[in-house]
Amino acid sequence: MGMLEGKVAFITGGASGIGAGTARRFAQEGAHVILADTQTKEGEAVQNEIEQGGGQALYVNCDVRDAQSVQQAITETIEKFGRLDIVVANAGINGVWTPIDELQPEEWDKTLNINLRGTYLTIHYAVPHLKKAGGGSIIITSSVNGNRTFSSPGASAYSTSKAGQVAFMKMIALELGRDHIRCNAVCPGAIHTNIEERTENRDTEKLGIEVELPEGSPALNEGQGEPIDVADTCLFLASDLGRHVSGVEIYVDGGASLLR
Repeated sequence: MGMLEGKVAFITGGASGIGAGTARRFAQEGAHVILADTQTKEGEAVQNEIEQGGGQALYVNCDVRDAQSVQQAITETIEKFGRLDIVVANAGINGVWTPIDELQPEEWDKTLNINLRGTYLTIHYAVPHLKKAGGGSIIITSSVNGNRTFSSPGASAYSTSKAGQVAFMKMIALELGRDHIRCNAVCPGAIHTNIEERTENRDTEKLGIEVELPEGSPALNEGQGEPIDVADTCLFLASDLGRHVSGVEIYVDGGASLLR
């Protein structure tokens, strides 16, 4: 029997990267997974992969910025599987990295809306169903940026959103403890996903922020990780192994952020 046998896990940003890796890992451990994303082709491909491996999955179109879209995705989850036990608020973007006087209000808003408002909306609509199930686990994908490191030039909006996620997590960890709902955050470092391809760097060389280690990084694997490394951490937090862990952020970066 898998560690998540019979559990239902709702994962935003589940079509690619860390979200897809977590969905695959949870399915291997017996969870029914919901892939909530706007990337239909990619999401359906992950669903098919999980189903072909003998698991159960459902892709639902979900824009985490939009309250109605998130509420509908949660409703579809309950209609399909009848309950909700695990929520992974993972959807996010790097957005635009640029000097603060060049960062436009709409660029700031987009990053905060997806990363922070999206986290709030996901949890807001999920919590009643977690309470109905008698408890559960909430996991927020934050970052080392904004929490342990501040050396990414031009990442003011991104880092602010990631710091906000950790503060939000700690507030609701206490709020939901009596309902047997645990809430934690994973803070990845350099994980090999395609998020960098969707990052716009604009004039960041002007800022003169540069971190170079002359003999390379002494961290595990020089700080380079894969989605499975984050997924296994999420599995710990989602399963009974993490039954007495709540209100903490876990850095998944091989220790690299200790250098900055």
